[in-house]
Amino acid sequence: MPLSSLIYRERPADQAPEGALILWHGRGADEHDLYPLFDILDPHRLLIGVTTRGPLALPPGGAHWYAVHEVGYPDPSTFTPTYEVATAWLDDWLENHEIPIERAVIGGFSQGCVMSYALALGEGRPRPAGIMGLSGFIPTVPGWKMSPSNAAGLPVAIGHGTYDPVIGVEWGRAARDELEGVGAEVTYREYLLPHTIDPSFLDEVRDWLDTVMAHHA
Repeated sequence: MPLSSLIYRERPADQAPEGALILWHGRGADEHDLYPLFDILDPHRLLIGVTTRGPLALPPGGAHWYAVHEVGYPDPSTFTPTYEVATAWLDDWLENHEIPIERAVIGGFSQGCVMSYALALGEGRPRPAGIMGLSGFIPTVPGWKMSPSNAAGLPVAIGHGTYDPVIGVEWGRAARDELEGVGAEVTYREYLLPHTIDPSFLDEVRDWLDTVMAHHA
C-alpha cells in the first residue's frame, strides 16, 4: 500500500530518530489536531512524529475513521476497510523510515484511541513499544480480535474524563480492566473533565514515554 493511501503530517526528530510516535485524531478532526502534542510529549525531539488523517468524510464534517451508530461498536462496513488501509499505511511508513515497530508508540484521542488499540492489539499485528489511549475504547467489531500476547507486558497509558458525555468514562475503565486482565502494564488516570485531553496528564505521559523508549533503547 503506497504511503499516499493516507494523508499525514510529519514532525522530524532533531537527529537520527530513536523511535516514532504515531498519533490518530478523533472524529471530525484531521492530521493537524494532535500535531502540537509532539512538542509536549517529545520536547527534545528524539522521536519522529506523524499524524494521520482519517480516510472518510462523514456528517457532521471533518475526517473520520469509521461511522458511529453505537459507542463501543464501530460500524464494520466502514471500520474494516479503514483498518486495512491504516495497517498497510503504518507498516509501510515504518519500513520507509527504517523504524522497527517495537520502537514505535501508537496513540490517539477518541476515534483515534480506538484505532490505536486496534492497530496495536489486533490479532496478527506486530507489537509496538506502547499505546497511549485517550478517551476511547477497545472496539467490538466483527473480524477484529485482540491478541492477548500483544497486550501482555505492554505499557499502556490511558486517560479519560470522568464527565465525558461522548464516550463515557466506563469505556476507559473497561479498557483498563481488560488490558490488566491479560497482563498489560497500565497507567490509568481519570480527570474531572468532559471529552477532552487533560494537559496535566500529558505531563505524566511525557515521563511515561521517556520510560517506554528507554526500555527499548
